Amino acid sequence: MSDELVFEMGQFAARFPTDRSYAKNHMWAQAFEEGWRFGFSAYAVRLLQDVYFLDWTVDPGTQLTERQLIGSIESEKAESDLFAPIAGQLAEFNQALLSDPSSINIDTYNQGWLFHMQGGGETLLSPAEYLEHLTASWAIAERTIKGQINE
Repeated sequence: MSDELVFEMGQFAARFPTDRSYAKNHMWAQAFEEGWRFGFSAYAVRLLQDVYFLDWTVDPGTQLTERQLIGSIESEKAESDLFAPIAGQLAEFNQALLSDPSSINIDTYNQGWLFHMQGGGETLLSPAEYLEHLTASWAIAERTIKGQINE
């Protein structure tokens, strides 16, 4: 990718295309039809490592509030709930990921998209703002990764 920003995560460089927006919950958002297509940022994929299971608890057509629980994910490193990055209507899920979520790991910014929502996206961050968000929270994330959260 030629137009990207890079965030250094220790020995790993997480790359972020500048042709899209980002949510604080580490999802990318790309304008799509009358809304946004969402997927995990390289930062999230690096922390999760090898996603192997997705489960959605809402159906397409559901009106969502920002931060509403929409499903869960399991990976080599974590099990986590997934939350709506914006308020809006859930249009569709990437059905291919339900049987084989490996595209999340392999093609994060293209075939690894998670879902499409219709909504304004007013709370989304620019790539530069997302990089600032990562910089501000990295020290805590790094201690958590290393099991040193209480130090």
